[in-house]
Amino acid sequence: MAGYISEFFGYRAEDNSTAATTAAARQICPFLGTQCTKVLSRDRVISGVCAVRQKTAGSPNVICCPNRIYAENYKMLHLVAQQAFGSELNLYSGRAAVEKAKNENGAIAVFGHGWGGELRLPQRAGTGSYFVDWVLARLDGDGELVEFTAIEVQTIDTTGNYREARSALLDGRKITDDTVGLNWENVSKRIIPQLIYKGQVLQREDLCRTGLFFVCPKPVYDRVLNRLGGKDRIPRFPTQPASIHFLAYDHLGDTPREDGSITPLGILEEHCTTVYKVQEAFSSMNLPDGNVYRDAIRRSLYGNDA
Repeated sequence: MAGYISEFFGYRAEDNSTAATTAAARQICPFLGTQCTKVLSRDRVISGVCAVRQKTAGSPNVICCPNRIYAENYKMLHLVAQQAFGSELNLYSGRAAVEKAKNENGAIAVFGHGWGGELRLPQRAGTGSYFVDWVLARLDGDGELVEFTAIEVQTIDTTGNYREARSALLDGRKITDDTVGLNWENVSKRIIPQLIYKGQVLQREDLCRTGLFFVCPKPVYDRVLNRLGGKDRIPRFPTQPASIHFLAYDHLGDTPREDGSITPLGILEEHCTTVYKVQEAFSSMNLPDGNVYRDAIRRSLYGNDA
């Protein structure tokens, strides 16, 4: 496979503005306001790659760095909080939310990605993990915990590399292809069992009334739902403790952006179902016709006329 870097240190690869070239020169992530944390595995060189696309005409830009999802001061968390709790409350880091809730007649405590510290959950024997990327906890005007929801974030894993394409962008903002590909199989195999397991854990929580939110780029959203057999195999259900909310969170609009500006993200599509429907679809998805092995053996032994 071959592909291109489509977003580099927060800006379109085609963007030759001072803002874009300065971010690349300083190796700054504009979404977090710190040095880029994504590195190349071989020599730990800072990557700066936010999104890639395949060389095939019409291929979409696919976000490959989770930090890209946190643009506009973690707008994604605010959107999920509004959807989960039905109110617009301010978000604060962990314990700091208690006093804020008393002063503001409610607030949301955030745990995850440097907010609020790690939740001390019991260790699970064997495989699997309870941990989710984010927990949003709604506190009332007395600072008491009322309810919470959980968020899992997934971007695309890449194959091959984009080392030469990266060097070309740093050297005069030249765009060239490289061997970078998209690891769809790994995403599908890994994320669906995790969603089922974590969704079942959260369904047993008295204060988790909205289940699990799964936030990913639109191409990942489409691929995961297709892997489950499509939306017909996982019908829509109203929000409930056993919910899995699939949210396609991606670049807004198809029109070119002005140089020096970052393409905004938003919810493009969503589908709410239950963990049980996902589990049912995953366990019986896209099975072939019977006797495919027998027929393949016969063709190999006796030719195509067998």
